[in-house]
Amino acid sequence: MNTITTRDGVEIYFKDWGSGPPVILSHGWPLNADSWESQAFHLASNGFRVVTHDRRGHGRSGQPWDGNDMDHYADDLAQVIEALDLRDVSLFGFSTGGGEVARYVGRHGTGRVAKLGLIAAVPPQMVQSATNPGGLPVSVFDGLRAASLADRSKLYRDIASGPFFGFNRPGATVSQGMIDAFWLQGMQAGHKNAYDCIKAFSETDFTEDLKKFDRPTLIVHGDDDQIVPIDAAGRAAARLIPHATLKVYPGAPHGLADTHKDQLNADLLAFLTA
Repeated sequence: MNTITTRDGVEIYFKDWGSGPPVILSHGWPLNADSWESQAFHLASNGFRVVTHDRRGHGRSGQPWDGNDMDHYADDLAQVIEALDLRDVSLFGFSTGGGEVARYVGRHGTGRVAKLGLIAAVPPQMVQSATNPGGLPVSVFDGLRAASLADRSKLYRDIASGPFFGFNRPGATVSQGMIDAFWLQGMQAGHKNAYDCIKAFSETDFTEDLKKFDRPTLIVHGDDDQIVPIDAAGRAAARLIPHATLKVYPGAPHGLADTHKDQLNADLLAFLTA
């Protein structure tokens, strides 16, 4: 297995496909690198070196009791980049992974970065507050935590069979395969790690991190995202990164890396080769 060990002793698993200009894809909650496989296969088949890692506490990486927060996630990403000595790397983050990429820029700068991408990503901030009135009430995330403690296997099935892929919309074509893959990846995550990550992805404020984006940036978001609503996320992030390109996918759900994979694959490749 390809792994690195972080400075605080956590083993991070990664895949390293293809050759060419480097790309890193950071995954969402409670998933792992496998959730990016359509994009990784496509980009690696078209002349890019694609690295996808399992965030600490997720997939095949170690499951530390502490350190399940955005600062540690970003520092882990930095250590993967340093261990592989990647330069002029393009960083794309999906959902929680978008927060990881944003915090990486905030903490480590863009000296090794060529391009940036936020795909259905959580920045600038998900939870509602006095400074973020358009966010979701904390009760939404308290509900996720309660459901995780009560029966997290059922929680993951309910998310996947409902809002994540938009399978709860009238006329939706339901894929049992997508549901099974989401559930399987979720159950590979550590229970404590996935629980802590809810706070990390919902309460972290990435506003100042986004203001440090000084590389070409692509923002992709579905306008029917029931998990990370576009107004509080994609459109708000685009206002903080004036040079960013915002691509809105009409009718697309949160899980657009699967439901709209051909469109996303084409857009990522076009952005990387521009």
